[in-house]
Amino acid sequence: METNPNWFLRARLKTRQLLLLIALDEQRNIHRASEELHMTQPAASKQLKDLEEMLGVQLFERLPRGMEPTIYGETMIRHARMALTSLSLAHEDIVAIKAGLSGQVDIGTIMTPGIALLPQAITRTKQQAPKLRIGVEMEQSNVLLEQLQRGRLDFMIGRIPERESAEGLSYEELGDEPACAVVRAGHPLLQAKNLQLRDIANQPWILPPQGSILRARCELMFRRAGLEVPINVVDTTAVLLIKPLLQQTDALNVMPIAVAQYYESQGVLAILPIELPCRMDAYGIITVDGHILSPGAEMLLQSVRAVAREIY
Repeated sequence: METNPNWFLRARLKTRQLLLLIALDEQRNIHRASEELHMTQPAASKQLKDLEEMLGVQLFERLPRGMEPTIYGETMIRHARMALTSLSLAHEDIVAIKAGLSGQVDIGTIMTPGIALLPQAITRTKQQAPKLRIGVEMEQSNVLLEQLQRGRLDFMIGRIPERESAEGLSYEELGDEPACAVVRAGHPLLQAKNLQLRDIANQPWILPPQGSILRARCELMFRRAGLEVPINVVDTTAVLLIKPLLQQTDALNVMPIAVAQYYESQGVLAILPIELPCRMDAYGIITVDGHILSPGAEMLLQSVRAVAREIY
């Protein structure tokens, strides 16, 4: 017989056949063995015959008073016992992991993955582990990094700012963050044809505060186009304030496309028909080197990766 490590797959080996080998070893009688397994004797005989034909050896001597395992039979019985023990241990392991998935996972995220990616990942994780408590902090990357390094977060989705040290951290890139301009629904600029940067530079704006990366990129975008930086500006990133401000005025706001698409789908805001040459750096999963995640945190992390592969 040729050696094939996966012979049992090709041969469609059944767990029933392994149980039959063990019962035959204990009973030494096909009638009692088949009764023990709630099978008919002909069915038990056929399963044993199939197994012997598949292996090309005789597993039991048929004697006048019962059956005796051959040397091949003894080998196969030993392996059957090991296989079944291993399967029962697998079940115990899964029960233990399930029980362990009722702890607490704390993660941090910046806004874009917090709206586009994380809700789906949490939903998937909750389907598998409803008792898992998941805490989410939505903040800027530098705030989250400090919490991560202090051990308050299991992992975070964000970026490592240039001025921060990346030592002791692992970074796994997920996607980047192009920006767009948003306005209230019904804004006059939504009807504009071939909208250019110069058409929007002198409009009233709501922008992230001075010192933030997106504000710097936004101002650089106007300067590179040879335009004045917007002067009529309200500085804030608080969406709860931005929404009513946009709805009550003709102001524009710059925000990541994924966030804007979410609000547009809710009918709250509209995206202006202009492609802004402005984007944030890529972001990703950040973990602390050497920090072993709990099974629950690991499960949420795997869900984040799976959803990210689908989205990006």
